[in-house]
Amino acid sequence: MSNVHVHSFAPIADARATRLVLGSMPGAASLLANQYYAHPHNAFWRIMATLTGVAPNAAYEERVRALQNANLAVWDVLQSCERPGSLDASIRRDSEVANDFATFFARHPLITHVFFNGGAAEASFKRHCAALLREPRLSFQRLPSTSPAHAALRFEHKLAAWRAALLTTA
Repeated sequence: MSNVHVHSFAPIADARATRLVLGSMPGAASLLANQYYAHPHNAFWRIMATLTGVAPNAAYEERVRALQNANLAVWDVLQSCERPGSLDASIRRDSEVANDFATFFARHPLITHVFFNGGAAEASFKRHCAALLREPRLSFQRLPSTSPAHAALRFEHKLAAWRAALLTTA
């Protein structure tokens, strides 16, 4: 399989955002649908449904509004990269271009908590944005990946970790 150059989406964020969830790069299903976490087996929207009360199969715009009403922002660490398929492990590191977090955090000054959706997002952020890890107003925490590729952890365990992190920072 040959490498494909892929680009992430604009962030889901408004002026009320106090918490940011960072993925690494949208997978093939998300890119095709032009929606965050569009793969039907990704647990993200099921988890958010439990935390926000919006149905996981509601219209995408309704789910986005529910995130915004919960003061949650969503984005990806990478703006673009080369990758065959959807796996983070397949991303060519020498092709990674990070999103502009300095500008993002300047435009969203209420954000104080950053949550990584899995280890790949955290590792990528550390590679590209290490200086921001020392930003005193920001705290960082890795959560279990919601990706279907991260099948070692059952949904109930993922939900418990996400609930504990997001509800204690609301």
